[in-house]
Amino acid sequence: MTLAQQVLATNDDLPIRTELPVHSGKVRSVYWLTDTDSRRLIAERGYPVPADTPLAIMVISDRISAFDCIWHGEGGLNGVPGKGAALNAISNHWFQTFKDNGLADSHILDIPHPFVWIVQKARPVKIEAIARQYITGSMWRAYDNGEREFCGIRLPEGLHRDSKLPELLITPSTKGILRGIPGVPEADDVNITRANISDNASAFGFNSVDDIARYETLLKQGFGVISDALATLDQIFVDTKFEFGYVKDTEGNDKLIYMDEVGTPDSSRIWDGPAYREGRIVEKSKEGFRQWLLNHFPDPDILLNKNRMDERLALARDNALPVEVMMDISRTYLGIAETIVGQPITLSDNPKQEITAILAEQYGLIR
Repeated sequence: MTLAQQVLATNDDLPIRTELPVHSGKVRSVYWLTDTDSRRLIAERGYPVPADTPLAIMVISDRISAFDCIWHGEGGLNGVPGKGAALNAISNHWFQTFKDNGLADSHILDIPHPFVWIVQKARPVKIEAIARQYITGSMWRAYDNGEREFCGIRLPEGLHRDSKLPELLITPSTKGILRGIPGVPEADDVNITRANISDNASAFGFNSVDDIARYETLLKQGFGVISDALATLDQIFVDTKFEFGYVKDTEGNDKLIYMDEVGTPDSSRIWDGPAYREGRIVEKSKEGFRQWLLNHFPDPDILLNKNRMDERLALARDNALPVEVMMDISRTYLGIAETIVGQPITLSDNPKQEITAILAEQYGLIR
């Protein structure tokens, strides 16, 4: 089997029984189960949710996205070997660590396969919850250009690139395009302040103003748990994005949970501790790939300027990246995953076949 065949690039064509269109995002595809199958699994498996809770199968892929584009390699390599398994393994590890530390639950009910989650339906909070412990990336570029206020928070003078911030900063942005909120531009991924959120709590999807403080607490606690754990591995948790949502508990009450993924190389920056102490930045996340793209193409403004999205999409579509670049990403993802979970990540020769067999034999979900 070739390298390209081992990669799970297309994950929206599995024969999972569903009556709704498959939703395919940048990395994951979501199959909503029928009401009959959802109720059956809840009863058979004893999932701690109300009997009428809609369930979904969430299948990760090995696709690699950066700057809102999907990239591919030479020789039909349409993903990064091991990336999906690494991402899920890391998220599973942190979600379990959060539970062990008494933090909130996640939307995951079951993990049938390293590429697959069974999740309960959640109502997402419309915020990209971002926490930063170091000044780097876009924040550093803005600071270096003279900006001092970020999401309503004023930073002091005299900060240096890649240095630790005086305190953990929460710099939220919008998730999706939100309309009709005073002071918030109608665009995806725009920075917002705490005042924006508290003045418009329901528009952002919060049940109450009190839940804003709850999300901030969970963000700080989650960041702290991951940061402390990585520090014991001599790795630095630089910044991250969390997502939150509401699900129903067994009594039918709403509860705020962590959702999507947490602490992964896709959603976070992680730096190597020994290299940082030597004055070097060694990325253990997607940021290294982003920097490679910025250095590789002659006009990096295409990747940074949202007004040039058509050119950016063409750049990703028309340029097959060297296989060695894709394999370097693979080594980064698998390396940090194995460091975090403490054991090797086992890769599948034929993930689609495995997933289909498990969901057929153990869950009865294949049409």
